[in-house]
Amino acid sequence: MKLPARRTSHGVKGAPYTFLIPATLLFLLFFALPIGYAVWLSFRKVRVSGLGLGAGAREEVWAGLENYTGALSDSELLNGALRVLGYGCIVVPVMLGLALLFALMLDSEKVRLAPFTRLAIFLPYAVPGVVAALLWGFLYLPDVSPFYFVLDRLGLPQPDLLDGGPLYLALSNIAVWGGTGFNMIVIYTALRAIPAEVYEAAKLDGATPLQTALRIKIPMVAPSLVLTFFFSIIATLQVFSEPTTLKPLTNSVATTWSPLMKVYQDAFGKGDIHAAAAQATLIALATLVLSFGFLRAANRRNKQEAAR
Repeated sequence: MKLPARRTSHGVKGAPYTFLIPATLLFLLFFALPIGYAVWLSFRKVRVSGLGLGAGAREEVWAGLENYTGALSDSELLNGALRVLGYGCIVVPVMLGLALLFALMLDSEKVRLAPFTRLAIFLPYAVPGVVAALLWGFLYLPDVSPFYFVLDRLGLPQPDLLDGGPLYLALSNIAVWGGTGFNMIVIYTALRAIPAEVYEAAKLDGATPLQTALRIKIPMVAPSLVLTFFFSIIATLQVFSEPTTLKPLTNSVATTWSPLMKVYQDAFGKGDIHAAAAQATLIALATLVLSFGFLRAANRRNKQEAAR
């Protein structure tokens, strides 16, 4: 009887790395390589000789930190960052507050039609951002919106949501409508993972549903709240599709309304890919610093609470 061949230890130890090869190649080709190329472009510029006509009139040369100093002193980029900051101050608290509220309501024992309600709240997340912006954009237009028709019939004022200050509310509404469902699912999943014995102990102690939610549920899903807040910050800093889609419907949205719109305008509108690469690198660094700083603060707070 022939014994089966022994599996060498070298082959067993190398098997995990073999399975990692496809993911590593995809990461290098579609993530690391584009980032590296953008960083390399950010240190270059085009030098024009004479009128810029003829062979050799345009030459790509080393620029050092020139593109970065130009980006940091660009008023349009800084104004776009301030607009996104105001936009985020509306979107993040409202979206996470609604997500937490819906998750707590769905986790209640008295809730009815929980599967249907959960699907209805989550469904807007499945709608692409451009489609959602177009949908709400036409609802904001006075000439075609049914809301303005009802307000006109009732003799009520008809605010222009695509002009001035209300524009922030209009854009925030699109983001909240599309993102609340995803965050709700994350928090709801964490609530369902809490052991039933915890709730039974709370009932024996005479805790009301409100006390159970405030003193047990919310503290125990704090890691999920941190996670959703982290995702929301990244999504807010990368806002692009909503204002870009609404731009043809109103003159209040400039081509540089958000930092990413400024990057797009410089790269494909003005053809200055080197300045756009520097701006994109700065946006990525700002996102990394804010995210890392927030996670550090959250971890430090968790360690302090665990030590008490």
